[in-house]
Amino acid sequence: MIHTFLNIKGVEKCIVNIILAFSYNHKSNDRIGEKPFIMKNIGFISTRFSGTDGVTMEASKWSTVLRQKGHNCFWFAGELDRDPNKSFLVPEAHFKFEKNLWINDQIFGRKERNPIVTETIYELKALIKKQIQEFISQFGLDLLIAQNVLTIPLHIPLGIALTEIIAETQIPTIAHHHDFYWERTRFSVNAVGDYLRMAFPPNLSNIAHVVINSAAQEELALRTGMSSTIIPNVLDFDNPPEIDADQTAAFRNSLDLGPTEHIILQPTRIVQRKGIEHSIELIESLKDPQYKLVISHEAGDEGYEYSEWLMETARTRGVDLRLVKTRVSDPLNSQMGTNSNPSLWDIYPHADFITYPSLYEGFGNAFLEAVYFRKPILINRYSTFIRDIEPKGFDLVVMDGFLTKKNVQQVKEILNSSQTKEQMINHNYETAKRHYSYALLRRWLSAILINFFGIDN
Repeated sequence: MIHTFLNIKGVEKCIVNIILAFSYNHKSNDRIGEKPFIMKNIGFISTRFSGTDGVTMEASKWSTVLRQKGHNCFWFAGELDRDPNKSFLVPEAHFKFEKNLWINDQIFGRKERNPIVTETIYELKALIKKQIQEFISQFGLDLLIAQNVLTIPLHIPLGIALTEIIAETQIPTIAHHHDFYWERTRFSVNAVGDYLRMAFPPNLSNIAHVVINSAAQEELALRTGMSSTIIPNVLDFDNPPEIDADQTAAFRNSLDLGPTEHIILQPTRIVQRKGIEHSIELIESLKDPQYKLVISHEAGDEGYEYSEWLMETARTRGVDLRLVKTRVSDPLNSQMGTNSNPSLWDIYPHADFITYPSLYEGFGNAFLEAVYFRKPILINRYSTFIRDIEPKGFDLVVMDGFLTKKNVQQVKEILNSSQTKEQMINHNYETAKRHYSYALLRRWLSAILINFFGIDN
């Protein structure tokens, strides 16, 4: 598909793709039983693709699967740690861009919108819209994947700009929704109901909506009448993680841990909905100073008050809390080569146990990661876990809103019995392989591409 605003460079890219596709299909026609393949240029769009937040990591997984199928993937965001040759960096698209932060201060927590705010939204929208057009043109894009940017209204101008382009060009688009605005109380009072109905998410015929849990699918249909496909978070369970012994040892040394000290890992960002106070309570209840609570991710996206409160709570309860001081990198981002920062894959191997007592999750990346690294887990029964994950039959230490003596005893038994631990982690790995593997993601994405392009891509 060649869009009306493509420049010469974009046209040249499209011509090259057509030639390559013709060459491949001509060869494949000589092979009885093979289906035709046409390479697509696919553009991922969000406010950031950097670090280890859930949106960034799921985008990395989708990109991996699509590139394995032969497609090209490109990146548009306000913060990027992708291949520079395939990236289109627009600082104004970041949710922390100064003008966008000012807009958010004026529209959330109040009902009335000043005309100056409206003008500012449209000024920033116009700027970003031109940049998205250039992104599509420069890389000759055939398909867009909007990663949560048409879902949660952290950047209203970006959402409007992207919606207008999708409507005007009719470019095929997958809108991957991680958490809707109606799921967050901070957005419940706002002065932008018109924009939310327009673009978060937009109801357009050339958009395929993807959600990550069944509750989101039902609520989207109820509120908007839009149908969607459930694609949960996944990992490559057909290929166990590759572990660099030197890098993992360097990470452990960076925490100043002695040889007899053990890590209880909380592999999440420091935000209130992660329920990290329950992890502190668990360590206190173990009554063993050799167990240290390590939190792998940084605070900042939602302020530092919760982080400060956690550190004070840990001190009061006599729990040794260690924070990873350097920013953790995305181990699934293979496009940037080596990275001096530790990745999640360097952190998990040294953990004896994983705590995941979240109060709310759209799905739960840390849960799958713990299973992937064959680690036992304490998990809180958040709503998505109850509906979509628990029925799969995982073997876990489960708390229901509060930590019980039974939970603590279960954790002690796992830590003290290698047989109990092995049975648990092997069962969980095989269960996850059946339900949350790359093979399933590949199948779901192929179905969407068939609907768009009429062939098996």
